Amino acid sequence: MTEIKNAEQLLSRFRLRVAAAGLFVFVCFGLIGLRFLYLQVWHFSKYSLQANENRISVAPIVPNRGIITDRNGIILAKNYSAYTLEITPSKISGTLDEEIDNLAQVIPVDARDRRRFKKLLEDSKNFESLPIRTRLTDEEVARFTAQRFRFPGVEVRARLFRQYPLGPTAAHVIGYIGRISQRDQERIDNASDQNDADPEHYDPRLDANNYKGTDYVGKIGVEQSYETELHGLTGFEEVEVTAGGRPVRTMSRTQATPGNNLVLSLDIGLQQVAEQAFAGKKGALVAIEPSTGDVLAFVSAPSFDPNSFVDGIDQQTWDSLNNSPEHPLLNRPLHGTYPPGSTYKPFMALAALTLKKRTPGWGFQDPGYFTFGGHTFRNDVRSGQGWVDMNRAIVVSNDTYFYMLARDLGVNAMATFMKPWGFGQITGIDISGEARGILPSTEWKKKAYRKPEQQRWYEGETISLGIGQGYNSFTILQLAHATATLANDGVVMKPHLVRDIENPITKDMRATVRDPSDKIAVRQQDIDVIKRAMEGVVTNGTASKVFIGAPYLAAGKTGTAQVYSLQGANYKGHALAEHLRDHALFIAFAPAEQPKIALALIVENGGWGAESAGPIARKVLDYYLVDKLKPGAEAAAVAAAASATVDAGTPVIGGGQSPAEAALPASVANASPAFSPAAASRVVAVAQAASRVVAGGKAASAPRAASAAVAPATPAARPASAPAARAASAPAAASTATAPNRKRAPKGPGGASQPAIPRNDTVQTLAPTGGIDE
Repeated sequence: MTEIKNAEQLLSRFRLRVAAAGLFVFVCFGLIGLRFLYLQVWHFSKYSLQANENRISVAPIVPNRGIITDRNGIILAKNYSAYTLEITPSKISGTLDEEIDNLAQVIPVDARDRRRFKKLLEDSKNFESLPIRTRLTDEEVARFTAQRFRFPGVEVRARLFRQYPLGPTAAHVIGYIGRISQRDQERIDNASDQNDADPEHYDPRLDANNYKGTDYVGKIGVEQSYETELHGLTGFEEVEVTAGGRPVRTMSRTQATPGNNLVLSLDIGLQQVAEQAFAGKKGALVAIEPSTGDVLAFVSAPSFDPNSFVDGIDQQTWDSLNNSPEHPLLNRPLHGTYPPGSTYKPFMALAALTLKKRTPGWGFQDPGYFTFGGHTFRNDVRSGQGWVDMNRAIVVSNDTYFYMLARDLGVNAMATFMKPWGFGQITGIDISGEARGILPSTEWKKKAYRKPEQQRWYEGETISLGIGQGYNSFTILQLAHATATLANDGVVMKPHLVRDIENPITKDMRATVRDPSDKIAVRQQDIDVIKRAMEGVVTNGTASKVFIGAPYLAAGKTGTAQVYSLQGANYKGHALAEHLRDHALFIAFAPAEQPKIALALIVENGGWGAESAGPIARKVLDYYLVDKLKPGAEAAAVAAAASATVDAGTPVIGGGQSPAEAALPASVANASPAFSPAAASRVVAVAQAASRVVAGGKAASAPRAASAAVAPATPAARPASAPAARAASAPAAASTATAPNRKRAPKGPGGASQPAIPRNDTVQTLAPTGGIDE
């Protein structure tokens, strides 16, 4: 039976379905429309920016680092661009060792490159790009480019490199650059936060974004302390790229601003002469221009080659430097503290005049010793040195005079007088890490020791301070600064290593320090008395033999500081191990009437000051006051430094400088090319500075009582026990024995004894001596 369908009912259902479908389609299009509004209207700015970021890549343009020259324009640090082969560990497919082995089949990778890479890897994050090879040749770049598809995560990049043309010369002053460590990054971020917190004094150079694309910062020396000046301002380049990251075109570019150039106060010719004078010896020398505070020479011997750190130093080389008993990485003028020995006596005498404890004419008949509290302090000449007044006490370096003077002044009066001269104070020189040293006083001892019996100051401890021993412990920089202030008649000039800062674009020069820091309240007539006595030292005193025939009149003072207690035995330097021999010191300024240079130096374990330190001072003064004025003298000194640095067997890649070119002033030398994408099309490399690295190591964390960096602690250097100190009314550390003459009087005609210049600048008592104050 055929069923008759209701047409009306079917039509109604159809219409309902069409309406439902239409509603569904409307809702769908409505949602699409809402999403469109959400993306294109309400969040247009956000997603437009993201789209542009996918389409436009912003790449930093690393600025040229400022160059460093000496006061005469000799280049000490500069840049060059070269290709590097870099690995990003997180992007490689296999193991790292396998990848390096495969790379070595295309581009030579030696054992040193591998060691250096592994050390960099330990100090870096996995996603950072690290160099496995530097200074690639054109042929090596082409060879890798042809097989680049085999090495994901490996690429060739054009980089700026730092070069130090004179190698070890002035290395502790110039410093070096190295890869940014985690500590460096934290310091950059903290400086950026502080910079942002002070909008009125905002400096774009301190912004953390200014270090985007930068892998290296200064680590020590002026490279570190003037990092903000040297780094410059990072530029940025907007490049349109495809979805795969391939560059299409450059949209815009903000050029990088190169870093400022530094003009050091150093005279590199003088620096080289001083360093050569220390050949084979350990020690320090600082020479200062008294009227300006310019540091003319700053020697720490032995030195090291900063070029070894530029590419990242390998572990073997680092260990040889760091563990060497010679400590070449130790900045001795800045970090090493030593007892000043008899070089302290001119300042003691000036204190006596200023505080009216002595007059120039006051004197006595020297018995050869001084007794205090049952303890005998000996002079070097046991039989005495006859009538001794202030002038003669300085000229012949009489100890007895200054033992008595120390007793009469007292420790606190000495400390108060010496403080303005910079002893035991931070000088404020413009490189970091300066040691304070020790200027002893009763207040100092209370802070330095914990036990009450050790905190007490015993009067016997004051006596040895008068001859620059006891707790006295100063840096050679402080001693040179005090000598320069004395030469400048008490006008204090802050010592500085950077003389001017030059804008590389406008060539404007900005001076660092020019005005006096202070004027010490001393009478000119008293200073004149001390100067005349110091002139006597070099004309007929302990340094007279050193300055025979000098065409200028100098003023100076010899000094010797004991390292090892004699304990009653005669001093025989040749019989002692080298590290137990006395330190030799010397201070001087010249010409005496109108000083142009003042200096202080120490030869560690060098023996008598006049024998070891004096000749070095003579060479330095001769060069600066006489030889430097001869035509070609400076160029010869610098050329000698360059020839001693550059390895003749090292092949020169590209346009490297010869030693002669390296010695040219910055104004005429070929400047390194600016680093830009265009520079990446060619390799401009230079011969690597010779691998002449003086073996050495880091400064030992020696206690305050260790004499110099290498002197072991001895029982005599420990704090005095209270009972022993009370018994002797002197420090237990002081040797109760006498020190006989260490130098026999020369024989005259017929064997008769001739009066000899006594070796009385050598200390006779041992109290705690200076060490490395970190």
